[in-house]
Amino acid sequence: MEKLTEQIQSLESKVDEAHNKKEKAVSRAQLTKSGFVYVISNVGSFGERVVKIGMTRRMEPMERIAELGDASVPFPFDLHATLYSDNAPELEGALHDFVGEKRVNLVNPRKEFYYGIELDDIEKFVRERGLSAQFIKLAEAKEYRETLAIRLQQQERTSESRQDAEKFPSSLFGAAVASDQAG
Repeated sequence: MEKLTEQIQSLESKVDEAHNKKEKAVSRAQLTKSGFVYVISNVGSFGERVVKIGMTRRMEPMERIAELGDASVPFPFDLHATLYSDNAPELEGALHDFVGEKRVNLVNPRKEFYYGIELDDIEKFVRERGLSAQFIKLAEAKEYRETLAIRLQQQERTSESRQDAEKFPSSLFGAAVASDQAG
């Protein structure tokens, strides 16, 4: 009788262990689907109205976005929206389908860039699905805009320097030529 009780306890323990493993597997499966879908742009690198729609499972989506803007592009990316979803791959896929005809790279579907995108259209698509997100319409593009301002200053200085250089020698030589002709 004691041996039977031990066997029952052993089987119950194995059933509990199997149940716990199943719960963990379901939990892991759900976790692998949950995440953030992001909409970002990089005006300095790709121009206006080009966005990347991607997904990350990280708790801090800005870490992924910062990674994308590291040494592989001249300027960092700007965030337009992040959308949390329990099934981020499905949401990302739906957004990709929605803007699919505007895909930049038609050969490699892992390159998730789209051109001619109106953020209002993406926002409407998201809201129609009952999701809420704050959309940032204007890209800050801080480093890009600062670079443009510096280049403009450089061009103005170069232009002024050229004008000064052209004026000085011509007036100097002009005076010398005039005195030679008078003499």
